[in-house]
Amino acid sequence: MTFPFDQDLISPQIHTKDPYEDDKFHEECGVFGVYGSEDAATFTALGLHALQHRGQEACGIVAYDGTHFNSHKALGLVDTNFNKASVIAKLKGHAAIGHNRYSTSGEPALRNVQPMYADLDFGGFAVAHNGNLTNAHTLRRELVKRGSIFQSTSDTETIVHLVAVSRKKTIAERLIDATKQVKGGYAIIACAGDQVFGLRDPNGIRPLVLGKIGDAHILASETCALDIIGADFVRDIQPGEMVTIDDKGIVTQFPFKKAESKLCIFEYIYFARPDSFMDGKSVYEMRKNIGAHLALESPVQGAEIVVPVPDSGVPSAIGYANASGVPFDLGIIRNHYVGRTFIEPTDKIRHLGVRLKHNANRKFIEGKSVVLVDDSIVRGTTSRKIVEMVRAAGAREVHMRISSPPTIKSCFYGIDTPSSSELLASQKSVQEICEHIKADSLAYISIDGLYKAVGETGRNNKKPQYCDACFSGQYPVELTDHAKNWTGAEITGLKERNKA
Repeated sequence: MTFPFDQDLISPQIHTKDPYEDDKFHEECGVFGVYGSEDAATFTALGLHALQHRGQEACGIVAYDGTHFNSHKALGLVDTNFNKASVIAKLKGHAAIGHNRYSTSGEPALRNVQPMYADLDFGGFAVAHNGNLTNAHTLRRELVKRGSIFQSTSDTETIVHLVAVSRKKTIAERLIDATKQVKGGYAIIACAGDQVFGLRDPNGIRPLVLGKIGDAHILASETCALDIIGADFVRDIQPGEMVTIDDKGIVTQFPFKKAESKLCIFEYIYFARPDSFMDGKSVYEMRKNIGAHLALESPVQGAEIVVPVPDSGVPSAIGYANASGVPFDLGIIRNHYVGRTFIEPTDKIRHLGVRLKHNANRKFIEGKSVVLVDDSIVRGTTSRKIVEMVRAAGAREVHMRISSPPTIKSCFYGIDTPSSSELLASQKSVQEICEHIKADSLAYISIDGLYKAVGETGRNNKKPQYCDACFSGQYPVELTDHAKNWTGAEITGLKERNKA
């Protein structure tokens, strides 16, 4: 996550370049690392390609050949920047780490593209980070007072400086020392001293997995990134675990005080790729289960067709259809080739709204009672346009079903979200939202039903098994920066965000 110091430094917000994508939550980034293969850079580029859904603004790879660090970072997609043999050829080394970045605050800047690299007293150090440090600004202020000179607005650079000033002896000890000072949700991959490190926050909010291909070890945000290179899944990196990989193998340790596991439950709902596994569970299967529970909780009398809002609503819509016995069909077709063509659309094109990416499949919905299944409602702008489009195509009734509970709070652990005041569910009741999006009915899955769908007996209200702060407001890690009483320009944006 970035901190634009001339804007709101603390509160999360969407800064999407595509005006028709700002009604979704967005994962901040994806990480990938390899140790022990001369094809490390190639594997990393392919791994980042599989993780492209976790970040589309920029990408980078840093490789290590035993003597030198070789780097290539650029704005744009992986297949645009790593599609030439000449680029990969320059990334020589048996170890490599890579990163995909999602657009957050401010204009895209190469200085914020990861992995970040620095020459420290022990040699080169590169780090890639997925997540958000909730005390990064506090730590940054302290480091600057001590003489640190920051080159970016990324909280990842805070880790670099903490490693640099640590007085511990080994690189592993320095990394532990640094991460013991940070708070938040994070998955970190670093490379230094002919070693690759993988580290997951004590609550395991952000995911990280370990794989192997031949004699090489792999670290990745999701298992789908292992599949693309033919690597075998070994296991999840556990919450609070750090692995050190070198030519002798893997050393694992748990340097942090034990905490309760709190994987972000939105990974199952939306963020992770459907073909990935999280904590041993198929994401696709979990989404179908969520849809099935949603059908049991909120059936639609007389429904004639279940239609997903593509693409993220598809698995849950299949589950809803299977459980309800109502036929499933693609009543909405998505155009996958719009991309960011209309970054600054004219008023005429803006009026077309959601039709740039979605179009009703009239033959299958005309005259029918339609159940629309989507993963979430953020601001409600897209949902309203989708409902209007389906009605215009001749649907007799339009019932919206959402495969997540109402989103009432912002995320501070690595998901780009609006402030709570901009979240529709924090301002309106379900009935009011239904009226706002002009649906005949609206229902969300219950938070208890969501837990049951992903394999729990229900939500433990005193000790939730996942991070569900965006639904419940129960934040598992202290929000240090958010709670600070900053002065001057620093507090201006924060006050505006906190009025509600």
